[in-house]
Amino acid sequence: MSPLLEAEQAVLGAVLLDPGQLRQLDWLTPEHFHRPVHRALFAALRHLHADRHPASSAEDSVPLSWVTDAVAEAGRHVRGLTASYAHSLISACPRPGHAPVYGRMVLEGAIHRSVTAHAIRLHQAARADALQGEVEAALRCADVLRDVLNDLARRWGTEPRPVDPGAPPTSGSPAPTPGWANVDEEEQVLLGVLAERPRSMDEVVGWLRPADFADPARGEIYRCLGALHHRGEPVDRITLLWEAQRRGLLADGTLSRDQISAICDGVGPGSAEWLGEQVMRSSVTRVAAASARSIRALAEDEALAPGRLINHALHALGPLDEVRIRWHAANGRPAPTPPAAPLPNGPPSAQVHAALARSAPRPISPPSAPSGSTASSAAVRPPSRGHG
Repeated sequence: MSPLLEAEQAVLGAVLLDPGQLRQLDWLTPEHFHRPVHRALFAALRHLHADRHPASSAEDSVPLSWVTDAVAEAGRHVRGLTASYAHSLISACPRPGHAPVYGRMVLEGAIHRSVTAHAIRLHQAARADALQGEVEAALRCADVLRDVLNDLARRWGTEPRPVDPGAPPTSGSPAPTPGWANVDEEEQVLLGVLAERPRSMDEVVGWLRPADFADPARGEIYRCLGALHHRGEPVDRITLLWEAQRRGLLADGTLSRDQISAICDGVGPGSAEWLGEQVMRSSVTRVAAASARSIRALAEDEALAPGRLINHALHALGPLDEVRIRWHAANGRPAPTPPAAPLPNGPPSAQVHAALARSAPRPISPPSAPSGSTASSAAVRPPSRGHG
């Protein structure tokens, strides 16, 4: 049995033993449980507690009706739940007072699952958009994923902010599929147009970048064309070849004479702005898919703490934000500003509550008591962390 499943059983057993534990678990929802039967039972327990079940105000022993009524209520929404299973949950709880810690474990598993699911949706939307020549579905999924990350951060009790993970995550996530989008022809024709009519560079230089090309070699040719344009130098096969040589692109094998000749000799009619938009559209979906793969790899790392997972995932969305801004610039539209998590008067109360539910504050060493003080040792004992 996995630790996550044991944690789900323990938190349910704690609430069945002590309904008052629900007051410390108001940040935990039924959707955070992985098993459907656990989701239904926790929802039933919350419903009975909200309806002021007699067990909610019991001071001594909890009446058996608390268990039987919870099983009956949950049985209306899920099949297979029995009273014997509820009693096995009670046996699976080591200490009811540790319910907030068990709940934290359940929430941690839910965060990883939720981020994984939304990353998969983003990747699927990017693939579909690439096939249809669109970008809007991928951008909407990215916005949903960002909102989910901000909401999970508040529930976990941390401030959502992008943090660089420092190293690519290791995971069994699938590698990028070759031939993501068939934009070879558009890229080739665009470079030919820019080489033949250098003034056309003014139509795309403000928003198209070398990294937007699916073929890195063509991206380097675009970089060389941009350098010549920036310096006001003439553009032809010889000057372009010379610029590539100066950058070491011929020596390291990134480019060849034949590739540059093919660009300069393969001139055809076309609009640089329109062709640039096709390259840009493909770049948006590729970057969205790459961000989704990175976030999924992060979420599948069970050793990654939720706060770090959320912040690293927000950082992984950064490249998509940058390419989105340029995509809107290419279409003459202002880019939407991603909503920041406002904390004008300190963290929200729910955020503070979630953080306190995870750990108690460290004790502050009291000043030395004067001689003759009657303060007992119990008065300066550190607060309990719920382990006894």
